[in-house]
Amino acid sequence: MRFIDIEDYNPLTMQLAMPIYDRMRRVLLTAGRTIHPNYLERIKAIGVSTLVVEDAESTGITLEEMLDMPTWMDTIAVVQQAFEDASNKKRLHIAALQRAVVTLIKEVFAHKTIILVPTTSLSTGLVRYAHSVNVALLSLQIAKHLGYTQRQLRDLALGALLHDIGKAVTNQEEEHPLKGFDIIKDNREMSLLSAHIAYQHHEWINGQGYPRKLKGQAVLELPQVVGIANVYDHLLSNNKMPPHEALEYIMTKSDEEFSFKVVQAFVNSVPSYIPGTKVELYTGEQAIVSRINQHLQRPVIRFLTNGEEMDLAENPSVVIKRVLNNNQEDGK
Repeated sequence: MRFIDIEDYNPLTMQLAMPIYDRMRRVLLTAGRTIHPNYLERIKAIGVSTLVVEDAESTGITLEEMLDMPTWMDTIAVVQQAFEDASNKKRLHIAALQRAVVTLIKEVFAHKTIILVPTTSLSTGLVRYAHSVNVALLSLQIAKHLGYTQRQLRDLALGALLHDIGKAVTNQEEEHPLKGFDIIKDNREMSLLSAHIAYQHHEWINGQGYPRKLKGQAVLELPQVVGIANVYDHLLSNNKMPPHEALEYIMTKSDEEFSFKVVQAFVNSVPSYIPGTKVELYTGEQAIVSRINQHLQRPVIRFLTNGEEMDLAENPSVVIKRVLNNNQEDGK
């Protein structure tokens, strides 16, 4: 199982490993199917640009660190309903949000790490809500390394799920943090800290963020956690940046946009190379990342030539040179 760009899909060698959904969260194609070329164009037309597939090279790769699709889609539905309620000036369904938070906390703490399902695997109409779920998942993963209490985890997850809720009532980018703060604050069952996550997730400790240009310790730690998760998910989905490059980008923002403490927790939380990623070593050999074992940044790889595996954590002299796409394999 692995992620691919939809342009790299080959119906002769690949089949879907996970369903494809439309904007109403209905299943268009089930797992185990191949995609007819005409149907592939329809899928592209609704905004899907990433597929999860099985092929010979990814046999045995499970992506077990990824949240299961039913739970992901159920949580997306909860967030979507919250946005619709906010847009219609209705009170948010707090109980549903709190149940979703409990589920996400349980899932994150049951895994060594979390691999995000790309928002680009969904119809454009669901991307905003899927992004919010991914930000919550990654925020909780970072929080595992910061030693937060259960109360802090709940406030963090709720604020992360609703960090962009202000966009339900404004199209102005610099207005949405304040609008989101007001929406959450007006629902008294939610913590004021969750409201400040929405308010501050675009603030930077160097004072160059928005909307208030807060500086230093005026930027609370929990909004910084969500801010990093927000940037990371956008880099993966909007910019199609490989995870190791997104990780390196955020590392350059340490003590500039985000505190060193939060950046370090992030680095210790996410893998550089997710299972299913094809890579080239400095020896010129090509391999596929098969799983994450001892070290998030040094995965287990499987050589494409002979199928043998090597744990990079136990072989420090073996170094990945670059990530390959399908057009770069075998020197193409």
